[in-house]
Amino acid sequence: MVFCVVTDGAAETAASIPECDVALFGFSGLGEVDYESELKGKTEKFENAARLSKAADCGLLCGCKTVSRGLLRKSVAVTDKGKLLGISDMTHILDGEEYKSGASLGFYTVNGCKVGLCIENDLLFPEAIRALTLCGCNVIVAVLEEVRDNVPPLLIRAYSYLYGVPVVMCAGKTAYFADISGAIATSTQKYALFEVSPQSRYHVVTTRVKGISADDRQDY
Repeated sequence: MVFCVVTDGAAETAASIPECDVALFGFSGLGEVDYESELKGKTEKFENAARLSKAADCGLLCGCKTVSRGLLRKSVAVTDKGKLLGISDMTHILDGEEYKSGASLGFYTVNGCKVGLCIENDLLFPEAIRALTLCGCNVIVAVLEEVRDNVPPLLIRAYSYLYGVPVVMCAGKTAYFADISGAIATSTQKYALFEVSPQSRYHVVTTRVKGISADDRQDY
């Protein structure tokens, strides 16, 4: 599958995007979205994103900041060939940030690909990434507002290698791709195309744990 990371530009005003299976926009993709304005028809940002995914015949992931009754969240809207599949929010808030946390991890089937979403701070929590891989996602998509240091690229390399799932990341105006070998590619072009090959490679891992004796187990 081909993932296209759009590092510069808004999804609602984009006339077209390169041919791909899934396109990813950063937080400039939709900007700030007010749910009340969307419901009242004053704005049509989600609908415009859906239209673009239909016109491009692909899945579309758009970073945005959503506002609901004064509560601000970092989110990703997911559309697929004209349909809005859902909106997922960042689940971890650090050190008194102004954002409100979401309640669940984002997991979607987009254009036939099982995609796990990782939004901003969520990248710092390995248990979230592991949970997505255990759910069977083919690829993890990370959306960050910017990269302040070398930690995010290091993390996606580690996660892709340890959990056997490639990671596509848009951070500011830079696109990243880490495959399961631990290799990483970056691009600052407006459009970055990455070939993602989902694989189901498993290893048998054994360990020894004290307790849980076979003599003490009971059938229920």
